[in-house]
Amino acid sequence: MDVWSRRIVGWRVAQGESANTAAELITQVCRDAGVDPLGLVLHSDNGKPMRGSTMVSTLQWLGIVPSFSRPHVSDDNPYSEALFRTLKHTPAYPRQPFADLASTERWVARFVAWYNGEHRHSAIRFVTPDERHHGIEHDVLARRHELHERARLPLAS
Repeated sequence: MDVWSRRIVGWRVAQGESANTAAELITQVCRDAGVDPLGLVLHSDNGKPMRGSTMVSTLQWLGIVPSFSRPHVSDDNPYSEALFRTLKHTPAYPRQPFADLASTERWVARFVAWYNGEHRHSAIRFVTPDERHHGIEHDVLARRHELHERARLPLAS
């Protein structure tokens, strides 16, 4: 997640956690987004995959600064915790376990598309993460302000 725009910039569903999977994901996200990773900060939990030698060496190779949550503190990253809460409380969240990996991936893909492109995020002035990430939030906010001002005008008799 990009903290500034709240946009989900990459995700992957896997059978299990591993340093290799995490390293592949961060490499893919930087490549696909055309992001120069030098100086980025990746904040993660203290789990084994994020501290594994493959992940740490990948971060060093890319020039990404690792940042880890404090031990035994479940809410050290409020941005990801807010995202997880939104995910778990969306009306589309399944009541039953997913049937297989493919159905899980389809559900996550739909959620990410909704979250990035439709969800009006309260922490970023009720624009979507995509609008903020792509720099069009100012146009959206200007149109919203113009509509608000027109609505305030007295009705013509």
